[in-house]
Amino acid sequence: MYIRYHFLLIVFSTCISVKTIAQQTVSLNKENLAAYNRNITTTSNNGKTVVHLDNKANTGIAWINNVSFKQGILEFDVKGKDALQQSFVGIAFHGINDTGYDAIYFRPFNFNSLDANRKNHSVQYISMPQYDWSYLREKFPGKYENALTKAIEANSWFHAKVVVSADAIEVFVNGDNKPSLAVKPLNNYTTGKIGFWVGNNSDGDFSNLLIQSK
Repeated sequence: MYIRYHFLLIVFSTCISVKTIAQQTVSLNKENLAAYNRNITTTSNNGKTVVHLDNKANTGIAWINNVSFKQGILEFDVKGKDALQQSFVGIAFHGINDTGYDAIYFRPFNFNSLDANRKNHSVQYISMPQYDWSYLREKFPGKYENALTKAIEANSWFHAKVVVSADAIEVFVNGDNKPSLAVKPLNNYTTGKIGFWVGNNSDGDFSNLLIQSK
């Protein structure tokens, strides 16, 4: 694991402000991952390391060891599958333990559904354990989940960017300029662990994790 620091200098007339962003590309070897309710395997594919979480009941996470995140940008590549109710893939952050965290995840089996209601359930925000998807859908229908802004093939790799600030979480896919989902955080989590996340009866593949911390 290595860290590259980029310094952005902004000059306005006689006023100078300096903003520091730490950009961290994470080494995804198996020894750098801690599994919760999943088995983890790593393979090499076209020069990139792919992390695979297997299929089991209930949620599973591959936590990244020795990495903490507060605010900034999380980028990663992810691949699920077109299997109804068997493909929930995303990222957990602000993790305080295995059951307390914020998360953004995708339902690839809904990406290209002809049912508009299902399509609107393509990307989801949750804040566990208080605010799971079922509670949010019942109490706030359509607020914490949405359709994607562009079509993505359900069985393909895609790129996700999650932008996290103190009062907003935005999700962009495949370099789109418009967020597929924009929400306000529901919990008081401010910092914590990061991990690749899969839902009930789901496996998933992940690669190219990049963290930009403010």
